[in-house]
Amino acid sequence: MRKNIVSVIGGHNCTNEVEQLAKNLGKKLAKVVDILVTGGLSGTMKAVCQGFKAAGGLTIGMLPSYNKNDANPDVDIAIPTGLGLARNILVVKSADVVIALPGAEGTLSEIAYGLQFEIPVISLQSWDIPGTIKVNTVDEAIEKVKEILEQKCKPAAK
Repeated sequence: MRKNIVSVIGGHNCTNEVEQLAKNLGKKLAKVVDILVTGGLSGTMKAVCQGFKAAGGLTIGMLPSYNKNDANPDVDIAIPTGLGLARNILVVKSADVVIALPGAEGTLSEIAYGLQFEIPVISLQSWDIPGTIKVNTVDEAIEKVKEILEQKCKPAAK
């Protein structure tokens, strides 16, 4: 059976509050999905990987550079794409569902890719954009992930 994958997107710079939000999200996500994909660098990407890995999950980092060593220490599998910001497409397309944390233009581009590719995007205290699923807490985000994955895993009607 195929593994469930969530991509978490957000800023490479973040406040302590957002860092704690991301770590908590990672810990709770590890209980409901198999694999976490991020951009593999610092800020929210590092914090969510820390939480996910600490809870026993597998993390993948889609790096913008050609160097695996650029990944944060909580990335289990580093994929050095060499694509710069274009790697944002890979981060999003890898996912069954995307969770957006606070971030700047890079995060905004990833949200747009999610909407363009019809991949559900949960906005957790992030951009308020039509088409995203707006939530305010980690627990609300986890519940939405569960709902989305249940719908995706239902067998097709005959």
